[in-house]
Amino acid sequence: MMKLIDLIRISLRHVYRQKRRYLGVIVSIALGTAGLIVVVIMGRDVKANLNQDLDLLGRVTIIKAYFDPYSAADDRGTRPRWFQPATVEKLRRHQGVQQLSLAAVKPGVAVSTWRDKTQSFILIGVDDVFWELNGFDPAHGRFFDAREVAENRRVCVLGVEIARRIFGHARVAGSILPIDNDLYLVTGTLGGEGTASRVDYAFVPLSTASRRIQSVWRPDRIYIRCKGWDDVKPVADAIPRIVRALQPSEGLRVEANWDHLKRVRRIAWWVELFIYLSIAATLLLGGFGIWNGMMAAVQARTREIGLKKAVGAEDGDILIQFLAEALCLSLGSAVLGCGLARVVIHLVSLQLNSPVPEQIFLHHAGLALFFSVILGAGAGYTPALRASRMEVVSAIRYE
Repeated sequence: MMKLIDLIRISLRHVYRQKRRYLGVIVSIALGTAGLIVVVIMGRDVKANLNQDLDLLGRVTIIKAYFDPYSAADDRGTRPRWFQPATVEKLRRHQGVQQLSLAAVKPGVAVSTWRDKTQSFILIGVDDVFWELNGFDPAHGRFFDAREVAENRRVCVLGVEIARRIFGHARVAGSILPIDNDLYLVTGTLGGEGTASRVDYAFVPLSTASRRIQSVWRPDRIYIRCKGWDDVKPVADAIPRIVRALQPSEGLRVEANWDHLKRVRRIAWWVELFIYLSIAATLLLGGFGIWNGMMAAVQARTREIGLKKAVGAEDGDILIQFLAEALCLSLGSAVLGCGLARVVIHLVSLQLNSPVPEQIFLHHAGLALFFSVILGAGAGYTPALRASRMEVVSAIRYE
């Protein structure tokens, strides 16, 4: 039997001599391997970044949980419910939750009088996370921040429509607005996607609302942004269990944009299917190229095979030699693909500002190399078997 090092050396030499014939195969397998590694590794980060900005896709990663005061499940009438601190903290730490925002709606309506005109509107107390979580942008001015919430500042943000009804225009940042017999500084107006239902709302810090406007204000609704659309259903299912375990849960409602979520996931599934089918087709073409190239090599080296058998080479030696050449071709191409994938992943990571841990790359590169071994063995077995079964006399006489 031939030594392993000699087998590898001879196989690599034959592959190198036929490099022009195998160029298309090498490129095909290298690109397929690189594409497979990049898609598998970076798919997670691409999806995570896409989930950060899904306003145009229906804001499908946002869940709203609230207590319905008119729920028939609460036979004690309209007894108020709110999310207690232990419940909020448990939800905030739950797997799949990226951001959590607390809010409370004032019972009834708020009233503001400006230049002898009285306007009524819905008043909501929110925290500083509310804006980013919902993907809102200020149409004018700015939103109140964490410091103003912590200091119970008398500041507010107005919906565009209520700002126009009160002041006659929407550029009202810096104005002073009386709300329920108290004065508030308007920091800005609400804009951005998803604000259509909130154009008649006014927003104040939740801390300010609970202290100055009405002492019984408590956070009766929670907004949760999940890390990805795959986390929406598990998180939505977990909310009632968590609330029920820590406090009364009568009247609890959990809402998500299920229709949009279904559409987004369907689109993502088809895109991923198309990508994986394209990669699989590339690799299969590479495997066919190995098979075709090895069959041609066997045909061209018929006399060489006959001479080797004449001097004592066994069928198993010939089989192993040609199989080793197929494996060297497949593995060599896969190694080039891994190198290309490493470069692409580094560039994409810089763009996404999300570095990939080295162990993850090594894990998937190892899987790609293992797959290339299977591909090379599968594609090279038939030509190698054909070479090993040649008759000595016929092979020597072959022209």
